[in-house]
Amino acid sequence: MQKEQHEVAVLGGPQGSAPVTTTTTVINMPKDISLPDHVVWSLFNTLFVNFCCLGFIAYAYSVKSRDRKMVGDVTGAQAYASTAKCLNICALVFSILTAIVLIILFATSSLVAYKAYEQQMKNHGGF
Repeated sequence: MQKEQHEVAVLGGPQGSAPVTTTTTVINMPKDISLPDHVVWSLFNTLFVNFCCLGFIAYAYSVKSRDRKMVGDVTGAQAYASTAKCLNICALVFSILTAIVLIILFATSSLVAYKAYEQQMKNHGGF
């Protein structure tokens, strides 16, 4: 054991080594910017009212808006958020109009079918 201590004392520290310096990287995260990115609304439209894939496209723009916000690019985040909001509104309106039109078509076709059945029964006296 004394021999090992003696060898360490004779050898000393590492030869030809430069002083070790540490570098630190500081990332300044932006403060909470109260800019809505509409991710939840876009996800809802993607899952439930995805008219012509507008909900999916709105979701993509919402994610881009969130990414821009994290980087600190407020102008880019606002532009992407505005586009996402417009696409979400369009998807919602078109989906509601489509639902209304389908309900009207179903009601009128049911009424026409009932009238035709009633006429058939009247003309042929039953079966």
